[in-house]
Amino acid sequence: MLEFKEMQELKPNNELLELIKNYTYTTKNGKEKHLLYTNLQFIQPTEYIITYPISLKILEYKVNEISNKSYYIKEYNEKYNLKEIKQILIKLKN
Repeated sequence: MLEFKEMQELKPNNELLELIKNYTYTTKNGKEKHLLYTNLQFIQPTEYIITYPISLKILEYKVNEISNKSYYIKEYNEKYNLKEIKQILIKLKN
């Protein structure tokens, strides 16, 4: 059986929490896990689940990408950065 060791718990981003404070939402902390007896690591994203007035699921990944887009909106199937998320939330609010 596969055994994992939790390396780090990933907390929600305060900037994004400030953006969604006017919405009804829940968050789930992400986790960074290490598969024992290997050199493989897995990252479980931090989830921001907005339920009202819109339904949206934003996933935040801890990544070091060149594109610098660490957010993923499940409903749109695309990656975004924090600035783009802010524009989307403003557009949806109106």
